[in-house]
Amino acid sequence: MTKKDLVFTLGLCLLMGVIWAVGEIVMGLWLAVIPSAHVFWLIGIVVVTLAVNIWHSMKEDESDISDPKREKYERKVNKRKK
Repeated sequence: MTKKDLVFTLGLCLLMGVIWAVGEIVMGLWLAVIPSAHVFWLIGIVVVTLAVNIWHSMKEDESDISDPKREKYERKVNKRKK
């Protein structure tokens, strides 16, 4: 796991925590919902967070494939071979 992945995961968890808290406040103050709606809201937030995190980890990151230092080294080696 790279630093970028860790920052994404922590940021996603923080964002989803804020969305969950706002949803709980809205359901508690303005919307009349059944008590089990709070449980479904929590389960929904957790499932969406996991889905987004898994999607992000499966997505191929192009920046890891093309390393600028490695490309510079390859160019230098190719010049010497010619």
